[in-house]
Amino acid sequence: MLFDTHVHLNADQFEEDLDEVVSRAREAGVENMVVVGFDRPTIMRAMELIEQYEWLYASIGWHPVDAIDMKEEDLAWIEELSQHPKVVAIGEMGLDYHWDKSPKDVQKEVFRQQIQLAKKVKLPIVIHNRDATQDIVDILREEGAEEVGGIMHCFSGSPEIAQECVDMNFYISLGGPVTFKNAKKPKEVAKAIPLEKLLIETDCPYLAPHPYRGKRNEPSYVKLVAEQIAELKGISLEEVEKITTENAKKLFNIN
Repeated sequence: MLFDTHVHLNADQFEEDLDEVVSRAREAGVENMVVVGFDRPTIMRAMELIEQYEWLYASIGWHPVDAIDMKEEDLAWIEELSQHPKVVAIGEMGLDYHWDKSPKDVQKEVFRQQIQLAKKVKLPIVIHNRDATQDIVDILREEGAEEVGGIMHCFSGSPEIAQECVDMNFYISLGGPVTFKNAKKPKEVAKAIPLEKLLIETDCPYLAPHPYRGKRNEPSYVKLVAEQIAELKGISLEEVEKITTENAKKLFNIN
């Protein structure tokens, strides 16, 4: 069985055929998924979906690109919703220096506030990182994030940075890019990091794996990520499926 640790089934791209997408995922052996909400509308939709499908869980937080829009009451609302038994993480949160909608200092403050909240409610965190690796690692350290640990979502950094994150109680999650022919770093990370510290994800509808690159991604494709990791590590697909699923359940405290 497979566990897709990061899906956006709450995205508009799935509005027309969500049931079919979920059915295909189940047929492909995807046992559980975590739907990620990152602003008011996507969090509300994630909460609806976890009520609708018994095997879905939610992670709720505030995206760094929209950090400038987050108000105090939004953080309080996330804290309140985090008490739901199927909310298993806080995030995605982090830093994104690619887009310039939210100033860096605002992003950093909102990131710190969410780490503090996660520690308060005792949930792991889901990290979004774009062009901001060193600042993210520094803030995780300064805020004592290893207390709750979490996921470096769709990790694209070096094996050295991956190991630094593992040392801080984080799992490294690999998605579609590990299957891209020209994606050197994710392949190196897949080889270097022990399977006990790896997770798999699609980040659907984004970042579809080969041979669907450029098309809408969906959770059933997470199997392609698992297959690529198995090939890179020279182990069986079954072992990758088993261990990454165990890792996810342990992290998210799902029995």
